[in-house]
Amino acid sequence: MVASPTLILASASPQRRTLLKKLGVAFRIIPSRVSEKSREKNPLRLARELARRKALAVARKYADAAVLGADTIVVCGGEIIGKPRSKKEARSILEKLNGRWHKVYTGVALAREGGKIIFDAVALSRVKAHKLPSAALAALAGKHMDKAGAYAVQDKKDPFISRIEGELDNVIGLPLKAVRKLLR
Repeated sequence: MVASPTLILASASPQRRTLLKKLGVAFRIIPSRVSEKSREKNPLRLARELARRKALAVARKYADAAVLGADTIVVCGGEIIGKPRSKKEARSILEKLNGRWHKVYTGVALAREGGKIIFDAVALSRVKAHKLPSAALAALAGKHMDKAGAYAVQDKKDPFISRIEGELDNVIGLPLKAVRKLLR
């Protein structure tokens, strides 16, 4: 595991916090406040870039810590889908994903020594959404504004997802297999 006395999770996500706790490592939470805007159009490179940016933003302020950054994006029909900015946009995203397969990429990066990336990775999962009627989509829209794709697979009451190929933890926001490798 990480030799540094301090591990920082550069995320305010409660889901990432819960997943990281499963690994049994001690950590602090210091959310990064970096922009998620980028010109990058390749989803794998975008997920990696944003995870690195988040880890570095915090690591530059805490030279004695190892900082874990992560970013999750959804891709459907070649379109990169982030977090919805409005209930209307959430509804539009859910309609786009409705009944279709899409991909979820989560980039993770570990930074140390005041701002140096020592390891990064990107996990990919394929996700199939149920085909839901318009009224069900309207009811779901706006419930998960802080999630890429506007849905929360960990919410047992959310009927949107029917199948996942790949790591569930990746779809939730922190691929634990990759994180274990980062922390070795």
